[in-house]
Order: sequence, then structure tokens, then C-alpha cells
Amino acid sequence: MKKLEKIVAEKLLRIKAVKLQPANPFTWASGWKSPIYCDNRKTLSYPETRTFIKLELARIITEKYEQANAIAGVATGAIAQGALVADILGLPFVYIRSEPKDHGLENLIEGELKPGSKVVIIEDLVSTGGSSLKAVRAVRNFGCDVVGMVAIFTHGFPIAEQRFKEASVQLTTLSNYDVVIEEAVRTNYIDESEVAILQEWRKDPANWDPDKSI
Repeated sequence: MKKLEKIVAEKLLRIKAVKLQPANPFTWASGWKSPIYCDNRKTLSYPETRTFIKLELARIITEKYEQANAIAGVATGAIAQGALVADILGLPFVYIRSEPKDHGLENLIEGELKPGSKVVIIEDLVSTGGSSLKAVRAVRNFGCDVVGMVAIFTHGFPIAEQRFKEASVQLTTLSNYDVVIEEAVRTNYIDESEVAILQEWRKDPANWDPDKSI
């Protein structure tokens, strides 16, 4: 039986939620050049994939974080998946904004979260970990315990791993960068000769120069 991370990698590549273009890199909002682009919101448009992912996220929470009594999704990418998972588990759901709303109650956390709750945070994608851990701080500052974070995909940046360790947050993901590359080679999505470029980028993504790599 295939491991979960390989199955998820296959699904993400098939629907182009993950795209790999070593020879024609993307530009992220941060300005970084990148041979990969991940948009897990696409999974919501494919019922079979959407269902598979929500069931696996819920299973992981049940098995690893059984003490959880609330689910929080990180805006905007994980709002829908977080709500789907909370519905399966029969738990309250809230979502966490990147910034407080600039009108009304100026909420950072939308929904009703009781202080003292044991919360699992749902993310769609973990890159450097900055926005994910910002959500963790918001929940902790509200007086709740973050028992873990579950995400669909991670780039596996060393900086993110270090940040999660320092913040004492256990991160569990359905798939990751290394497995996506393996599956992309296996299915001829990319040529094996392009793997070196993809691995080089992850070492120092902020300063990666595609012209020197190709």
C-alpha cells in the first residue's frame, strides 16, 4: 500500500494544485523566484480529492490530537478545509485572520473560541512558517492551548522546522516537497535532470538565481 504522502503528492500534481517549472520559475508574492507553486485551494474544486484530504486531516487529528476540542483554520487558504474537518469531528470552528479586521469588532479570530480551548490549527501550506506561527500566537494570546498544527503540504524549509521547534508546535503534514519531486519524476511530470535545480532552490530560496541554475 502506498504511503499517504505519496498518494497526496499524486493527487496534488494531477490537479495542478502543485506546479513544478524549473525552467520557467514563478515569482512569489514575497518576490522570491521559485520553481514550484502550490495552491491547495484547487483541491476544493475536485470532490474526490477534497473528500480524501478532509478525511485524512480528520483522521490525523483523531489519532494524534485526541484532546482537541476546537479547530481553527488559517485565512484564507485553510478556512474551507478547516470547516470541513471540524464538521466531520463535530467540533467548533473558527478562522484566524492575518491581520485584525479594520472595522466593527476588529477581530483577529473569527467565530466563537472559548478561552482555555485545546485547538488544532489547520493550514493548507507551510513555507517559512511565519504566517502559520503568527496564527499560533493569535490563538495562544487568546488564552487557548495549541495542541498541534496539521497542513496539507510543506516545502520543508530548514527555517520553518527551526521556527516550529522554537515555538513548541508539533506540525503534521499530508505530503511534502521531497515526495512531490519523487512523484513528479516517477510520473514523468519533470525530468530527473531537473531534480538538482529543485533541491538547490530549497537550500536558499530567498537568494536563488534561476539563471545560474539552468
